Amino acid sequence: MSQNLTAPVAKDPGGKGGKLTAARAKLTYPKVLLILAGALVLLSLLRVVTGATDLTGSGQYTAALNAAVPIGLAGLGGLWAERSGVINIGLEGMMMLGAFSAGWVGWEYGPWAAALAGVIGGALGGLIHAIATVTFGVDHIISGVAVNIMALGLTQFLAKLWFGAEGSAAAQAGGNDKQSPPMDDMPTFTVPGLSDWLLSIEKHHWFLVSDLAGILGSLVTHVSWLTVLAAVVFAASFFVLWRSSFGLRLRSCGESPVAAESLGVNVYTYKYAAVLVSGALAGLGGAFLAIYVHIYQDGQTGGRGYIGLATMIFGNWRPGGVAMGAGLFGFMDAFQLRGGGETVHALLLLLAVLLVGLAIWKLRGGHRVQGVVSIVVAVLLALWYATTDTVPLEIVSVAPYIATLLVLSLAAQRLRAPKAIGKAYRRGQGK
Repeated sequence: MSQNLTAPVAKDPGGKGGKLTAARAKLTYPKVLLILAGALVLLSLLRVVTGATDLTGSGQYTAALNAAVPIGLAGLGGLWAERSGVINIGLEGMMMLGAFSAGWVGWEYGPWAAALAGVIGGALGGLIHAIATVTFGVDHIISGVAVNIMALGLTQFLAKLWFGAEGSAAAQAGGNDKQSPPMDDMPTFTVPGLSDWLLSIEKHHWFLVSDLAGILGSLVTHVSWLTVLAAVVFAASFFVLWRSSFGLRLRSCGESPVAAESLGVNVYTYKYAAVLVSGALAGLGGAFLAIYVHIYQDGQTGGRGYIGLATMIFGNWRPGGVAMGAGLFGFMDAFQLRGGGETVHALLLLLAVLLVGLAIWKLRGGHRVQGVVSIVVAVLLALWYATTDTVPLEIVSVAPYIATLLVLSLAAQRLRAPKAIGKAYRRGQGK
């Protein structure tokens, strides 16, 4: 085996040279922390100006964290598949299979068994996608769409058969054609002392201090153990994919499978492994949704698999970026759970200010059209904020999808997908 594929770290898997490496090195951890600190200051100022206390309230961030976990797991699943060169549009369907499997097992055996069942259900969806794309060379997009359609029909059929059958144990326990019987609660943990102290500081509404306390309080109060598991999975994925020879070989399959094969890598094996892990992670995300509300429900995923795919792209196919994107979209998704019309209304003002800053930057760079468009949109948002007191719930419900489009449009210029992603590969084609 060549030294290139056994080294623990790959500095430039795309072979683009020093320019790509230097460009990626610009976003260092201190800069990320500075960005997060700036975002906290902006939110604190916005809370003071608008009076929307939910912007930094512990309740909002608890809901955001719970909303971010399934999105993040789906995005991480997409990352595993696409780093091996396989596009996984089927994340939504794999989440459906995971949620259904969790509901099926969970009402009889509890939430931990439900989580395991969700992983297995999602992995089965990933196996179908891997067989179609890796073994038979089916177009990745077509296969992913087929998985989504198949999962929707299969879960609806099995729900009627297993949960809604007249006289069945599931029906007597509260199941029906659209949902499973309820399952037990997933255990949570609270850090004693620290939780109460942070929440007491939050109630004073001090500038910045109370805002930080509210956010930190959500991280130590009634946190699900599945959330902790998700954090561990993110950290483990980073170390496996970027700090191990296995991860280097897997990523080489997504950059140049022919070159990887020439160095002795079994490309099919690594692609299968990646897509199976991808499905398992998406299935765990679906299981989290079912466990969180104690039942499986028809339509429970609500497009979160597609949002997870967007977080993967926004995160530039890296676990840290996926986590940040999931946090952002989870924050927006939480508004639906908390009826956040006033909070979204306050964000209109923040978005207007940010667009003015973007316009100035574009105009200074000579991009006049983009600068003018940004100013026009900023003015319209400012007028909307000034002439209304809240935002209709219909707009609140689509806020996550609007945020998805905005973020991807702004991040599009810095993105770099794996080089061989979505390309057909047959064993021995480089000979």
